[in-house]
Amino acid sequence: MSLISRGRIRTSLLILAMSLAVTTGAARAEGAWSHEVTYKADVMGPISGGVSPSGRFLDNLDVKGDLDLSKAAGWNGATLHGHILNNSGGRPNDLAGTLQGVDNIEVSRARTRLYELWLEQAFADGHATVRAGLYDLNSEFYTTAASGLLIAPPFGVGSELAATGPNGPSIFPSTTLAIRLRLETEHAYAQAAVLNANASTLGDPHGVDMGLDRGALTIVEAGLTGSTRLALGVWRYTVNQDDIRDLTPAGDPVRRAAQGAYLLAEHAFTAQDATGPSVRGFLRAGISDGDTSPFRGGWQAGVLVEKVFVSRPDSAFSVGLEQGYLSKKQRANDRDAGKNPAHAESSLEITYSDKLTPRITLQPNLQYFRYPGGDRQARDAITAGLRLTLDLS
Repeated sequence: MSLISRGRIRTSLLILAMSLAVTTGAARAEGAWSHEVTYKADVMGPISGGVSPSGRFLDNLDVKGDLDLSKAAGWNGATLHGHILNNSGGRPNDLAGTLQGVDNIEVSRARTRLYELWLEQAFADGHATVRAGLYDLNSEFYTTAASGLLIAPPFGVGSELAATGPNGPSIFPSTTLAIRLRLETEHAYAQAAVLNANASTLGDPHGVDMGLDRGALTIVEAGLTGSTRLALGVWRYTVNQDDIRDLTPAGDPVRRAAQGAYLLAEHAFTAQDATGPSVRGFLRAGISDGDTSPFRGGWQAGVLVEKVFVSRPDSAFSVGLEQGYLSKKQRANDRDAGKNPAHAESSLEITYSDKLTPRITLQPNLQYFRYPGGDRQARDAITAGLRLTLDLS
């Protein structure tokens, strides 16, 4: 076993031991504490096209805990949430050469982070909540449950938003301080958040950014719920961002307003309590200003089938299609670099998941890319992977 592998194992075991210690202490308040420990290990890489036909190993350890403060301390309607994240391993997208990525647990730097730490207060008989602290934007905004099984990053949050900000918005793997308000009724909801534009958390090189020197990201989403969900979201940075092409006479990037919007739709084709397969579909589309991001917009669509086999209640199958449209300025930059840019990078993902035991899940994955890297001269690429998920709770 290599020194790197031993280091990963030691780190994961240390985090697990810490979580169990916290759980033991919190358990004194009966029923107040709940926790979840999940380990994912992927092998992913191109089998055709791409930079090199090879594979990479990467892993992800999530340690989550929730403390019901009404039961633990008599603080009605309050919940404290913590989430430690540890990632290590290789970068399969270096081999695939795509713009949007192939694996949603891939990181540029392997490390342990305090990913989330927020306090939530409910009021108005539970119809309204406020969260404050380190917060993952994509945990509640620009998300669809029907796309949750897919592994490619664009099915998590659209690339036209994911590629914005000084170093990306407050999404995996780095979050930032935020405050979020959510109002909901039986058939509708509205939510808004203000997040530090400079995403960075404990474990990142400079730790949590406690100021707002680079401004904030503001986002609002509202929608209708039920068997069909429809939602609209809009976002904007309070401080102008660097233009990806235009320069001032002094040679500095022109500063532009960074903003965008998105639409979400989900539909349940079968009843939730159906004895046979459960089928849900999703459709999402987003646009951005096209000046401060390589992506002008994009869309994703797909289907999730759960209980594929009645005899295997945990079996699930999903297929997704997506396109990330490059902005005119990004295509101009690519032409300057000697490339023949395409208008969009497109992909198709097919995946199946099933439990071998109550704690072990396997998920083979296949993805096809048209114009990977947004380059018309690049060969179409096919990646294959396998995800192992262990429930360590």
